[in-house]
Amino acid sequence: MKFKTTAVTIFAGLLMTACDSTTDTIGSSLSKITDGINVETATFDVTSRSILADSVLARNTTGYLGEVRDPETYNYITGDFMAQFYCLENYRFPDLSDITYVDASGNAHRGVVRADSCEIRLFYNDHYGDSTRTMKLTAYEMSKPMNEDRNYYSNFDPIAKGYVRTNGIHKNKVYTLTDYNVAKNTRDTSTYTPYITIKLNDAYTDKEGKSYTNYGTYILQKFYDNASNYKNAYTFRNNVVPGFFFKHKSGLGSMAYINAAQLNVYYHYTTQVADTATVNGTTKTVYRDSVFNGVTVFWGTEEVLQSTTISNDRSTLEHLAADSSCTYLKTPAGIFTELTLPIDEITKGHEQYSILSAKLAMQRINNTTNSEYSFDVPKRVLMIPRDSLYSFFENGEMYNNRTSYVASWSSSSSATSNAYTFNNISGIVNAMAAIDTSNRSANWNKVVLIPVTLKTTSTSTSSSSSYYYYYYGSSSSSSSTVTSLSHDMSLSSTRLVKGTASDSPIKLEVIYSQFK
Repeated sequence: MKFKTTAVTIFAGLLMTACDSTTDTIGSSLSKITDGINVETATFDVTSRSILADSVLARNTTGYLGEVRDPETYNYITGDFMAQFYCLENYRFPDLSDITYVDASGNAHRGVVRADSCEIRLFYNDHYGDSTRTMKLTAYEMSKPMNEDRNYYSNFDPIAKGYVRTNGIHKNKVYTLTDYNVAKNTRDTSTYTPYITIKLNDAYTDKEGKSYTNYGTYILQKFYDNASNYKNAYTFRNNVVPGFFFKHKSGLGSMAYINAAQLNVYYHYTTQVADTATVNGTTKTVYRDSVFNGVTVFWGTEEVLQSTTISNDRSTLEHLAADSSCTYLKTPAGIFTELTLPIDEITKGHEQYSILSAKLAMQRINNTTNSEYSFDVPKRVLMIPRDSLYSFFENGEMYNNRTSYVASWSSSSSATSNAYTFNNISGIVNAMAAIDTSNRSANWNKVVLIPVTLKTTSTSTSSSSSYYYYYYGSSSSSSSTVTSLSHDMSLSSTRLVKGTASDSPIKLEVIYSQFK
């Protein structure tokens, strides 16, 4: 249904052009402007539906590990992730003659390649659910790296695709996200970052059938066999450590947000330490061999591939998507909302008009379940053409406010409270209207709302000699710039009002203009 009014108005932009240093003729100037412009407004019904996300591009720096159940929708979500480890260019361990093995009796054996121990630490800066729940994971050694020659989606299973060694490391770990081995007064400090530790100290056999005392000894030996294995991150992951896949095994009720993975190799080495000695009354410098503890850390960083695998309860998602009373936004890799814009209606009878503005608000429906573990509301939502659902992210595009837009959830007590408001999507309306009828796809007039995460950088500027309360000092200001956009992989969920073909609660408010 369409409601239209006709009016003549003065636009702010035109007002500005009419203003100059003289005001003698301002009245006549504005009269001429307003006499030449015709403005119309109209409101159109917008239909909507839920669509299953199936999978999303899953290259991200946060890994999700665990299994939880959404208290609102009862959907089960499982998170697994793969991590690779970064090697500094031309990294070197101590010289072979200096590497030292210290046996159980404390005897040092120089030139013997044997690591004391090896471990992986999974650091998490946040989590969902009950941190006291007992969970279990399995760390799988990769048989080959997931090289950056393709896009990896959230449904990619390294085990099913043959990326995991069948006879490699399969290390189980039982854990709770609250680590009771750490004192509470330490856990409560702001500097403490919790982590899950996976020990890799069992005997290890590599792909060539060579045996080692543990995985750390293997890593050491690969260097002394050929230092070029450590030339850079590429040679390291292809010749030494392809990565590990961390798969949730059992337990329900917590999900760790892994922000960093760390592979540590512990060993001993010998070096000379300067000392002083007095001989026949003369003090001289002497050098003594001393044995030190050494540790080499390989980090999972943005420079190497990290990927999350998400498993949703498919039958539950299908049931939610079929709900005729609302639509859903659900992450990770859950449900999106699709809108059909009435482009032909908008342009009919207004072929000679310009579309100045097109405003759309998506009202949220509050949860019906009150739980301390309720999922968050998606903070930001991206609007893109339906036909760009995959290519937008694969191409690393950024929203441009012409054919793609981002709206933030507003929970304030304003007129647009508890809603995602797109203040002006006239660009995408005009772009769709310009598509020739012979080139229209099945989704030519459809857009999709997708929860996203924005990565920003802050820049600051300062100026000296700023006068402030009777003294000269400095002032500074900062601004944030959006540098990248990705699918929201956090646990979030909300319902939106559903748009219908007639008398829809979702309205597109359009403003036209035409020069007479």
